[in-house]
Amino acid sequence: MGRALSYDDYTIAWIAVLPIEAEAALGVLDKEHDGHFETVRGDDYIYIGGEINGHNIVVATWPTGQNYGVGAATALVNQVKARFQNIWFALLVGVAAGLPNISPKPPTECRDIRLGDVLVCVPEKASTGIIHYDLGKDTEGGFLLNGRQAETPAIVRAAIGDIKLRRKKPFKAENTFGRYLAAFQEKVGDSKFLCPSQEEDILFTTPGEMASALERIERIPRDESERTRVWYGNIGSGNSMLRNSRRRDVLRDEHNLIGLEMEASGVMNTLPTGVIRGVCDYGDGQKNKNWQPYAAAVAAVYAKGILYTITPKAGQIPTG
Repeated sequence: MGRALSYDDYTIAWIAVLPIEAEAALGVLDKEHDGHFETVRGDDYIYIGGEINGHNIVVATWPTGQNYGVGAATALVNQVKARFQNIWFALLVGVAAGLPNISPKPPTECRDIRLGDVLVCVPEKASTGIIHYDLGKDTEGGFLLNGRQAETPAIVRAAIGDIKLRRKKPFKAENTFGRYLAAFQEKVGDSKFLCPSQEEDILFTTPGEMASALERIERIPRDESERTRVWYGNIGSGNSMLRNSRRRDVLRDEHNLIGLEMEASGVMNTLPTGVIRGVCDYGDGQKNKNWQPYAAAVAAVYAKGILYTITPKAGQIPTG
């Protein structure tokens, strides 16, 4: 089992709730630490220690069979916070539904989000970046959101700003994140993490009052060397796994969302957290898991890029 690792040596929490997300997290580590964290009565989780760019990282994930949702994410992060008392910040890294806006008004706000793209939560003037869309009051005048999430921590936002400024098209094959991705895919040696064909990326129209039939939206294929793009903005978080394109579009337009997921609103107010998601579906009835591995991989690569942009805290103790 190896030696006991010290909870106090770890400063970054990497939250990867699904097995495929945890597998991607381990795949991008520079080094996995040899050892284990001692468990005590009341512990519900097992953690894995590792390292990226000199940061000591603890990877935390759900037990097998855990129900999804905000409450389960809160329980995990509360225990991480209690055990790892020197955590600087957390990264919530995994998959989500992407919300394209192909024909917006005005057209300058077009977002051609595709499967395999990366979504990064950043705050706007009117929001903190994470919108807990199903927490609020159902009134005669409509549903009113209640509560406010903490913002992405300043150091993570600074790293995101640096990436946006200095790493144009970061996932282009010969660029930094493209190289990280290729190295990850070679390291894990599992074809499931390769990008599926663009022919398998199918976006349908949203049924309207005048037409109920689904029609495929034709989109120009991207250059394969620039397959993955990064989008920044608001991400919706709630307890519902959305498979309804009409409801998806309403939420997108009401809150200017780029994606939907199910954990961030249970994490942000407990630990200062950056949220990075890979797009694995469009939040409609066509949902499947074919794109989850690649989406998890590109999100993990972006998170690694954040940690390579941030200098480790002074006094970081080498582990492993």
